[in-house]
Amino acid sequence: MKRLLKFWIWLFVMPTFTGCYNKSEERSDILKVYNWADYIGENVLEDFQEYYKEQTGKDIRIVYQTFDINEIMLTKIEKGHEDFDVVCPSEYIIERMLNKKLLLPIDTNFQNSPNYMKQVAPFIKKQINKLGTINDPATRYAVCYMWGTTGLLYNKQYVSEEDMSTWGALWDKRFSGRILMKDSYRDAYGTALLYANRNRLLAGEASVSELMNDYSPAAMDTVEKYLKLLKPNVAGWEADFGKEMMTKGKAWINLTWSGDAQWAIEEAALVGIDLGYCVPEEGSNVWYDGWVIPKYAGNPKAASYFINFICRPDIALRNMQENGYVSSIAAPEIMEACVDSTLEKAVDVSYFFGPGNEHVKLRNTQYPDRSVVAHCEMIRDFGEHTVDVLEIWSRTKGDNLNSGIVILILLVIAGMSGWQIHRMLKAARYKKAQRQRRRKAQMQKKK
Repeated sequence: MKRLLKFWIWLFVMPTFTGCYNKSEERSDILKVYNWADYIGENVLEDFQEYYKEQTGKDIRIVYQTFDINEIMLTKIEKGHEDFDVVCPSEYIIERMLNKKLLLPIDTNFQNSPNYMKQVAPFIKKQINKLGTINDPATRYAVCYMWGTTGLLYNKQYVSEEDMSTWGALWDKRFSGRILMKDSYRDAYGTALLYANRNRLLAGEASVSELMNDYSPAAMDTVEKYLKLLKPNVAGWEADFGKEMMTKGKAWINLTWSGDAQWAIEEAALVGIDLGYCVPEEGSNVWYDGWVIPKYAGNPKAASYFINFICRPDIALRNMQENGYVSSIAAPEIMEACVDSTLEKAVDVSYFFGPGNEHVKLRNTQYPDRSVVAHCEMIRDFGEHTVDVLEIWSRTKGDNLNSGIVILILLVIAGMSGWQIHRMLKAARYKKAQRQRRRKAQMQKKK
């Protein structure tokens, strides 16, 4: 989801996938994919071409394009009638596309291939179906790709896990000027309402879902009040540079998404910085990105095959390893690959992988404990209230970047190329170390 576009990686790693095609080509020989940047595993597209040829006897050329804002993607389809075959929007955009009748059903009948979509966790299917109706479930039109939570990434040298147990840390003057907020009006809206109503939550007088999706005038007034109280503590509102700054120890707290947190934790460890991630006790947003076939798709058949291929467990695992987020596929081999015996704490993931998995050593950034998930809910589409919420967000943010943070951001951006190259060089060693840890853990189990 929400990743930095790295043009040079696509330039060198995937030279055969372009953003255009010859109009004289048969459209049935083309698959147009529109995805978040940096959100698919290495060589997965090439491997799909082989899979498609095996299944259908036909060659397929992939036209691959990326986006970094949901609404831009939606505008191209809704207003521009772009003929993308398969796209990967977030849950609230899926809901909006369903309401606007912009999606086609996904075909689940394949010539020779199993239906890998059946391995999507029932927990995930239940969440996705909230976007549709009983008579027309959303899972007919959308298959979850990756999912995660919104929480607090923090530097353990300066901030304790106890501090992070409540959203109140964002309003704590002790951390003034050391906080980076994700530039996400949806997450900020829900966070403010949860913290403002923390006593009602504890007393059972309100639910996380009710609060995060409350667009009443009173709720909006509360959100604006609390966000403006928060503003003096915030060093900056960031779209993607927050995790970079956390890895450099330049900020102490970052409201962010779990996948970005996992990436930052791993990168920071390489330079001796110890970061942690926590979902506060009041609750939070649990989000989902999913594959859908737009109404104007030129090749819905190939799109269905692509979605099925992406759900194959080995492919799902490769995509996870590439982007740090968590696949919706609940296959045993995925859990086994993610187990880390070096972790001190285990988590209850029986809600995802099924009974018998109540005590598994998995990273809480990737698989939150059942107790955490119980206090997380999906933020639905703001619908007609979107403009009002955006106005609150605009009035809140204003110009909140002081000169020091601007200089730091420019330095970070200037060093991004070198940092990404460094990351690529480290990636192979890191993945090798992961494999060695897994083999060692398996050997210990056998003993």
